[in-house]
Amino acid sequence: MTIQNLSDQSPFTTRDGSTIRSILDRTNAPVRAQSLAEATLPADASTQRHYHKVSEEFYFLLEGRGEMELDGETRVVGPGDAVLIPARAWHTLTALSPLRMLCCCAPPYSHDDTYFA
Repeated sequence: MTIQNLSDQSPFTTRDGSTIRSILDRTNAPVRAQSLAEATLPADASTQRHYHKVSEEFYFLLEGRGEMELDGETRVVGPGDAVLIPARAWHTLTALSPLRMLCCCAPPYSHDDTYFA
């Protein structure tokens, strides 16, 4: 059985500019097909617009409000909202207030699978 506690995870900054604490991924568990992380973004900050060639992502908003742009469509998101980000879809998130969310990637997140314009 593998159990990881969020408070035991060290934060790092991803290539898109968000701060991540990996909960379960290839670096800390015998994960093969997905990853789970907590991401935070301070108010008025944005991730750099990017896409992933291989990974599909889910964002699940826990706290705050943001403006999610996905392939040119923009919507305001907040607590309880889940966003599907298909592989190869350009996306960015702008925090309207401090954001905290869960990010799930399948296959697991990799810096090498993040592409910018």
